[in-house]
Amino acid sequence: MLRAGLIGWRGMVGSVLLQRMREESDFAGLDSVFFTTSNVGGQAPPEAAGAPLQDAFDLKALASCDVLLSCQGGDYTKKVYGGLRSAGWDGYWIDAASTLRMADDAVIILDPVNRDVIDRALASGVKTFAGGNCTVSLMLMAMAGLFREGLVEWISSMTYQAASGAGAAKMLELMQQMDRLTAAAKTAPQDALQVEKAVTAEQRSAAMPTAEFGAPLAGSLLAWIDSEMPGGQTREEWKGEVETNKILGTAKTIPVDGICVRIGTLRCHSQGLTVKLTRDVPMSDIESILASSTPWTKVVPNNKEATIRDLTPTAVTGTLTVPVGRLHKLRLGPDYLGAFTVGDQLLWGAAEPLRRMLRILRDRLG
Repeated sequence: MLRAGLIGWRGMVGSVLLQRMREESDFAGLDSVFFTTSNVGGQAPPEAAGAPLQDAFDLKALASCDVLLSCQGGDYTKKVYGGLRSAGWDGYWIDAASTLRMADDAVIILDPVNRDVIDRALASGVKTFAGGNCTVSLMLMAMAGLFREGLVEWISSMTYQAASGAGAAKMLELMQQMDRLTAAAKTAPQDALQVEKAVTAEQRSAAMPTAEFGAPLAGSLLAWIDSEMPGGQTREEWKGEVETNKILGTAKTIPVDGICVRIGTLRCHSQGLTVKLTRDVPMSDIESILASSTPWTKVVPNNKEATIRDLTPTAVTGTLTVPVGRLHKLRLGPDYLGAFTVGDQLLWGAAEPLRRMLRILRDRLG
């Protein structure tokens, strides 16, 4: 029986992972071990069969596992991963963090899109796997069909990213900001202009909680995510090209670029896409190709009723469906495609590829 250790299972991504594993009966056939950084010896989930929580920094305990799946974050990976490998541990490591994504001996996992890449890696002895950047994974879930058919010359993704992508503390701060704005609106005279002035004043107030984001996000947006990179990009924007091409295993780099923006939604990322096609393709064919991208990809008709019903974070939150809509040829030319897509950052953008990779290993190794 495969011995699998889970680290960071109480965090935002980890708790979604645990929920999905239970829903899909993934613990069947696993000897599950739960690790903690703060409550060693405490009570573990029922899947641990009565065993207490183990020390997440105990290399010997970690090395007793055939597979380790971490949602603990990049700092934890940096502290533990190298020491485990140096000590001779030859097991499989699955990580939600970005720390190992671009390592030469690691594969970024998104099996509905790159199962062939994963299978080749396993056959060649690769044992390190990382979940991809959330916007990249969600974009590929929507657009995989076009990439698979060799129809993408380049793609520009303008993102509208939820607070969940930055962590639980930032989600909490966003909700606190929303509460402050709601209170300000309620106390203002019921005149639209006066309400707007009250809300704006509250946003600019020194008392507005901004420790996490550095500026108000509620009722606003932040056109900067992650650190600065050469050439004017942020690191979040840089990931678009390098991770897309690594996930797909491309022989020739497909350019991917855009601007990443944080907006005041909780857990769904949206993206406006401009796709330069390699040739003019009829819209009916494009819709058919996109619909076949993955079993979870849903093409939304380009009309108002369907768009406002199906192509919003509210419609998608908590589901595995990745809708893509607003599909039309741009006035730039017949080989330019416009599209808009939405996906749950905590599912296909984070937990679901990890869960499925563990399932692949369980089915492969027994």
